[in-house]
Amino acid sequence: MDKHALESLLGRVESLLARWDERLALAPPINWAQNLAARWLPENSSLRPIAHPQRIAARDLLAIDGQKKIVEANTRQFVRGRPANNVLLSGARGTGKSSLVKAMLTKFSAKGLRLVEVDKAGLIQLPELFDLLSAESYRYILFCDDLSFAAEEPGYARLKAALDGSLAAAADNILIYATSNRRHLMPEFMGDNEQTRHVGEEVHPAEAIEEKVSLSDRFGLWVSFHPMDQEAYLVVARHWAAALGAPPAGDFERQALQWSLARGSRSGRTAWQFARDWAGRMLR
Repeated sequence: MDKHALESLLGRVESLLARWDERLALAPPINWAQNLAARWLPENSSLRPIAHPQRIAARDLLAIDGQKKIVEANTRQFVRGRPANNVLLSGARGTGKSSLVKAMLTKFSAKGLRLVEVDKAGLIQLPELFDLLSAESYRYILFCDDLSFAAEEPGYARLKAALDGSLAAAADNILIYATSNRRHLMPEFMGDNEQTRHVGEEVHPAEAIEEKVSLSDRFGLWVSFHPMDQEAYLVVARHWAAALGAPPAGDFERQALQWSLARGSRSGRTAWQFARDWAGRMLR
C-alpha cells in the first residue's frame, strides 16, 4: 500500500472513531432507579430515557377484565423472579392492548419493572439490547407496539430467533410484550391455502401458513381483544367523562353513539376521545 492510500485509510478510520465517540457521548448510561422507561435507538445502538412515560392505571381499563387478569398474573410472576412468558396481545384496534402493557409499568414499577420501547427497525439489534440489559438488576419488558411484518423483513427472523431458536440463552430479566392487529403478525392471503393437503381426515397446512404461524407461536401467551358492544362502549365513555370532571348529563349517550358512528368504531380509544371532546365542551 502506497503512502497516499495509507493516509486515506487512516483518515477514514479516524473519522469513524470520532463519530463513534460522539454517539457514546450522546448516550450516557441510564439511571434505572430514576427512569422507569426508555426507547431503544437502533441508529446508534443506545437507550434514551423517556422522561415522562404515560401512566395508566389498570383499574381505568374497563371491559377487558379477562385480558387484564392474564397479563397481570404473567407480569407478577416475572417481577417476582419466577418463570413467565412472552406475550402477544392481538385483536381489534383501540381495544386497550397498548394501554394494558403501559398499565403494567404503573402497577409494578415499584417492584423493579422497567419498560423499553423497541420499534420494528430496532428488532434487528435485539442481541445487542439483550446484552446491555442482562447485567442489570431490574426486570425489563421490551414493548413492541403495533407490530406487523411483510414477507422477508429482517426484523421478523431476528424476533423469531430471540423468542425461541437462538443459540444464545434468553436473559432471565427480559420479556417481550408485543401488540398487533394481526394475530400472526403477517398478512394472510387466500393463496396461502391453495397448497394445503388433506391426507385422509387430516389437514396438512401449506408451508406458507406454517411460516406465518411460526412467529406468533413462539409467544407463550396469546391474549385476544375484541370490539366492544354498545353498552360496554357507553360504560367506558361515562367512566372517562367522570374522570375528566364532566359527568354525563343531558344527551350524553346520544352524542357518544353519534361519535362512534362517525369514527366507524366502538372501542375504548373511541370512548376516551369522545370523553375528552365532551369534557372540553362542558367544563367552564
